[in-house]
Amino acid sequence: MTGHGALRTVVWGTGNVGRAAIRAVDAHPDLELVAVVVADPAKVGRDAGHLADVGRALGVTATDDAAAVLAERPDAVVYAASGDIRPDDALADVVAALGAGAVVVTPALYALYDPRSAPAEVIDPVRAAVEAGGGALFVSGIDPGWGNDVLPLLATGLASTITQVRCQEIFDYATYDQPDSVRYLVGMGQPMDYEPPMVAPTVPTMVWGGQVRLMARALGVELDEIRETLLRRPLEETVTTEAMGEFEAGTQGALRFEVQGIVDGEPVIVVEHITRIHPSCAPDWPVPPDGGAGAHKVVVEGRPRIEINVEATDEGGNRAAGGNATAVGRLVNAIGWLRAAGPGIYDALDVPLLPARGRLRREVPA
Repeated sequence: MTGHGALRTVVWGTGNVGRAAIRAVDAHPDLELVAVVVADPAKVGRDAGHLADVGRALGVTATDDAAAVLAERPDAVVYAASGDIRPDDALADVVAALGAGAVVVTPALYALYDPRSAPAEVIDPVRAAVEAGGGALFVSGIDPGWGNDVLPLLATGLASTITQVRCQEIFDYATYDQPDSVRYLVGMGQPMDYEPPMVAPTVPTMVWGGQVRLMARALGVELDEIRETLLRRPLEETVTTEAMGEFEAGTQGALRFEVQGIVDGEPVIVVEHITRIHPSCAPDWPVPPDGGAGAHKVVVEGRPRIEINVEATDEGGNRAAGGNATAVGRLVNAIGWLRAAGPGIYDALDVPLLPARGRLRREVPA
């Protein structure tokens, strides 16, 4: 239920992120879902509530005519389409939404996690669209962004001395319904001589380096450089997953990499990902505290040592869906603040983490 004067909000994309975005917009008292944009012809004309497993019809049918939706000049756009394998298209879509005067929140443009370090070919068209249309942009990661910026920075505020800040995502990809990304972008099930695009040299820094720089800026740290580390492990036996089928023995079954902010030769700010396709692979690597399928962890080394573990679930107890939903919540809940702040390009240090005002309920919707 939305109130009078609710911000007219579009969700663009209905995959893992878009489904969560539709639910988040529908639940927010200050937002009104007015359109859903899809690319799949089979989804055109379907009700948003059914696409997002809301449990009821929302009275908004999906369309593939993004231009017509933007012509209505919505107040906000949650851009939930993937930018992994279509970065140029994602940038063009976001620029179009900004040019229409919308507040845009998205995880799709990695280079804009830290706008100050973004390359000119990305930031220049975004800046021009903001100036021309009067929109505002906030980009935060889906891995999730808050786990690599506001949460670790909050934890450092509880410490007396700090020697390292480490942010970890630990996940079993068996339940992640993105077979192309899991098999080809990340390389699960591929021969060990296959180079996964996600961890090719310089790519992790391109994706997560902005978050490392953002934390360094907040902590007043001057980084000497950013380094990458990479470890891969093969499956010792063939495994079968419910979502994506078989992964053969001898192919990649686990991946571990770090993006490190270096000071005086030592990693002081680290974003680390530990992913598996089955728990049997790389059992000596870190696992979620409860042994489940996924968790996000922040460790502040120093005095005192601080460790925070976050385990979120959604869509029937799925950890990957829970991680997506919390990342989406950070984005969707920022829309009102961004609209009030006015035109601009904002980052996680600008946008406050706001309480869920007006959303405390006796029962959680289906």
